Amino acid sequence: MRKIALADGELQPLFGVHDENLQHLETVLDIKVSARDREVFLEGEEPGVGIAEKVLTELGRLISRGYSLQEDDFRIAVRRAKDSPGISLERFFTDPGIQTARDRLVRAQGTNQRLYVEAIRTHDIVFAIGPAGTGKTYLAMAMAIETLNRRAARRIILARPALEAGEKLGFLPGDMFEKVNPYLRPLYDALYELVGVDRANRLIERGHIEIAPIAFMRGRTLSDSVVILDEAQNTTAEQMKMFLTRIGMNSRAVITGDVTQIDLPNGRISGLVEASRLLRGIRGISFVQFDQRDVVRHPLVQEIISAYERDGEMKRSAKEAAKRLVPAEGVADSGGDRGEAGDE
Repeated sequence: MRKIALADGELQPLFGVHDENLQHLETVLDIKVSARDREVFLEGEEPGVGIAEKVLTELGRLISRGYSLQEDDFRIAVRRAKDSPGISLERFFTDPGIQTARDRLVRAQGTNQRLYVEAIRTHDIVFAIGPAGTGKTYLAMAMAIETLNRRAARRIILARPALEAGEKLGFLPGDMFEKVNPYLRPLYDALYELVGVDRANRLIERGHIEIAPIAFMRGRTLSDSVVILDEAQNTTAEQMKMFLTRIGMNSRAVITGDVTQIDLPNGRISGLVEASRLLRGIRGISFVQFDQRDVVRHPLVQEIISAYERDGEMKRSAKEAAKRLVPAEGVADSGGDRGEAGDE
């Protein structure tokens, strides 16, 4: 049994309405939790007891310093402490922001963005999947610049698939870089906003920041780097494998994409979709899922995404219903050809 002493002001926020937070600890961590006066008693096996002690102790300190727990904070804290035992919950909930330049501070907005930033800090490879406008690329670049500023990495590599590069872009003027540059423009735009045009151009000229199509990664080993792969839903399975196996020592990778916006030719499997299936559960790799509630663009963007999602669900339901009806018609029409019944 382990005993934790709490201050009076910490009890109600930590315990929740009708002790629902303590009950959540029991369910998720398979331990027994009881409270008497200002003390909490934890019974069970490790790591469950240790996780519960960490959550109660660190959130208690936050509350005593004036932090107000939001509705889902306790459950988020339990999940984060369970998935990443070394995480600092105090830092997670009071993150001061990401300093990309002397006059530029980026702050995570909402729960999923906070989870994303913390995942980048604590994992070597992070996948961020969700609709446009949720800050996936922007926050990844901000974290990369902060890492470069702290000299924890020597360079930042920003990559994007250019679907047409080397195939149908030959008629455009200029060399290969000029041909694929339009595909990379969004990365430049975000970079300029984060550090300013002059400093961004200096960093690029000195080789501290490199922006290139993913095809340019082949054959390289990317060490001492923060590597960001944007629009990863448009990588093929082979390209994704190639990219992930480029990562060298003292490097981190962030892969962002939206699996509802795949532009690959029919029959080609998205590397992002395949990686999501194969790599979940591997220690050191984190997946963060965004949805329309995380969109930080114009408020109408959330409504637009929701409308398209509802339409997609309706179309999928209609297709499933049609598939179920075809065999039934074929069986009922005993004198006809089953294939013809399906065609009608």
